[in-house]
Amino acid sequence: MAIEYGSEGLLGVLTPQANTTVEPELSILLPPRMAMLNARLTSPKPTIAARLVDYVESLDHAVTQFANAPIGAVAFACTGASYLVGRAVEDEAVARLSARMGVPFITAALAVCDAFEALGARRIGLVSPYPPDLTEASAAYWTSRGFTVGRVVAAAAPSGAFHPIYAMSAGSAAEALAGMTGAGVEAIVMLGTGMPTLGPILERPEVDGAPVISCMTALGWRSVIALRGEPPAGAFLRRWIHGEGWRERYAQRLGIAA
Repeated sequence: MAIEYGSEGLLGVLTPQANTTVEPELSILLPPRMAMLNARLTSPKPTIAARLVDYVESLDHAVTQFANAPIGAVAFACTGASYLVGRAVEDEAVARLSARMGVPFITAALAVCDAFEALGARRIGLVSPYPPDLTEASAAYWTSRGFTVGRVVAAAAPSGAFHPIYAMSAGSAAEALAGMTGAGVEAIVMLGTGMPTLGPILERPEVDGAPVISCMTALGWRSVIALRGEPPAGAFLRRWIHGEGWRERYAQRLGIAA
């Protein structure tokens, strides 16, 4: 069943409660005839780590916000939660919710894994906006998925902001990405669905030949091919990284030259 503003697919998106980046970046990444329906992940827990775990534990309730909307896939736009609960819990949740919803349930972390596999990358670099403890959990997660972390570069967090990640600028992300020069990795991921990464990736889609992805570009790519019923493919992903299909929308959104 097609809907007026999503004739090629409707994506259900689960976004952390204070995240200011997921919807704007997905609105740029999704093709014109694909649409998204957003639902917020909420938690009363007092710390970031506790909220991230709570999001996973509350997924069965969170997806009820979509009711009977004709979504073709669900995107869990929260990478940090996967690090903390670990691969076994994540895999079980993906299997359970995919079966319950009858459509692919895609986590941002597994979308990144699929992107690494499509690129043929095993040795990876991490650009992290996280505090040290979450960065360490992230590195352990990628190792558990069979990748080798070759270098980690921390992005500078803004001081006095409403959130240490969601208030980060694209400029800070770009400066951190430059720190990957000489890392000797096969692919680089800019972590977190809250750090703005589209501009930095368009400006520098490769570092020393290593393709640069982010949690959001990977999630967008994986969601598009899920809605199309296509397998993950490296050729399309490489063009996607260079802005094919979304560069113009990014420029229009920011009012800059494409």
